Amino acid sequence: MESTNTEVNRGFETRIGRSVSLDNAAAMLGVSRRTIYNRIREGRLQTVRTLGGSQRVLIESVDEVRDRAAAEDRNGQRDLSENHQKALTQANWRNE
Repeated sequence: MESTNTEVNRGFETRIGRSVSLDNAAAMLGVSRRTIYNRIREGRLQTVRTLGGSQRVLIESVDEVRDRAAAEDRNGQRDLSENHQKALTQANWRNE
């Protein structure tokens, strides 16, 4: 029985290790926190809840959204790096 609890704990720790906060997900994708909430509601980003109740975004789903955006970039639909630069500039401006 103890090994099962250890496996469950390991699974939880591993999953948390593969997730980021909503703010970090927003920075990674170059979008606002509100957009992250919208993407979660739309099912485009997957989340987990911590024991404390916080919501975290799975890295896998961030990568999938980024890959889709990169594919759109290749098709000339938008420039993710430009959006990312804008988000970083705004974040730096707020911290000054």
